[in-house]
Amino acid sequence: MTAKATAMSGLVDEAATLLPALVRLRREIHSDPELGLELPRTQARILDALAPLELEITLGSALGSVAAVLRGGGQGPTVLLRGDMDALPMRERTGLDYAADADVMHACGHDLHVAGLVGAAQLLHAHRHELAGDVLFMFQPGEEVGDGAAMMIEEGLLLLSGSVPVAAYGIHVVPGEYGIFSTRPGPIMAGSLELGVTVLGRGGHASAPHLTVDPVPVVAELVTAMQAFVTRRFDVFDPVVLTVTQLRAGGAARNIVADTATLGASIRVLSAAAQQKVQSELPRLVSEIAAAHGCTAEVELSLLCPATVNDEATTAGVFEVLRDTFGEERVWLTPNPVMGSEDFSYVLEQVPGTYMFLRASPPDADLSSIAPNHSPDVVFDDAVLADQAAALAQLAMARLRPAE
Repeated sequence: MTAKATAMSGLVDEAATLLPALVRLRREIHSDPELGLELPRTQARILDALAPLELEITLGSALGSVAAVLRGGGQGPTVLLRGDMDALPMRERTGLDYAADADVMHACGHDLHVAGLVGAAQLLHAHRHELAGDVLFMFQPGEEVGDGAAMMIEEGLLLLSGSVPVAAYGIHVVPGEYGIFSTRPGPIMAGSLELGVTVLGRGGHASAPHLTVDPVPVVAELVTAMQAFVTRRFDVFDPVVLTVTQLRAGGAARNIVADTATLGASIRVLSAAAQQKVQSELPRLVSEIAAAHGCTAEVELSLLCPATVNDEATTAGVFEVLRDTFGEERVWLTPNPVMGSEDFSYVLEQVPGTYMFLRASPPDADLSSIAPNHSPDVVFDDAVLADQAAALAQLAMARLRPAE
């Protein structure tokens, strides 16, 4: 075994000694989940876990975030490591003895993300004199609502160490073959936009539609027109997914033509170019179709977060580090982007970095029937926390290795 491989395996062994405490922290957070941007109990647990370490702590002003800077032994660059904190509004059905007893649940693994990042901080603190630079730990609320990362950046996150990070890394647990890491260069997760349309017509009696300006045929035409929009105006190799999820018109009476009809849709994109094209062309398409029927349209098109795009050079380094640390068989190439969204994208717009997945279903789980993220039945094996912490720490150490 090479000296580098020995050092990497040593960090994995160190992480294993932290596992019992990380599992306890994860299960405390799991049983007491919080929503949104203000998570005082989760924040307090993070601060308690970090208290023994020599870190420069900054708390959020407009949100319950925790940012911590670890100073290394050299005057080098900064590396950012991120874990998100918030849960989802659903009642848990896992039957675990540490399950949440409320209408809130950690169904997306953010409890593991917090504990894993705490573990990485503990490992890196023990090796801080070997770092030719600093590490910035980003504990972020509000990922599920899409606001947290942008708000932390607005509050100065990226300058807390004194310099903008040169690399950023994040890990998201997902169901699947236990202990497998995967990522890809380029787009890894989609950007997300939401569309809301209100078509304004003139109501009346259903027996005399010619005396009305009926908005219902307009929203029906919009559904098909928007499907043609994404398949005929966008390159098939830079796809856009547009899904109409809401259609509403009228009230209890079936013989009344309504004054208005509304439509709601979710849109996913994989590039800044596709995002900009949607934002510039879709509202015009909606308004012009409404006008062709004698109606007007109020259009709200909001960006929840841009696409999460991995830096190619940084991601090549991630593959090398993870394979050296855990072995070739545990590191896979993600073949295609995931059309779900992630607001770590705001960090990666300003810092070259890599977002990756770690499969964490129990080893004995039936992979053909495991519940997905955001399911009230999803279960993650928190034994994976040791490898999660070791991976984040190893990536930071590799990037901050002193020049020989």
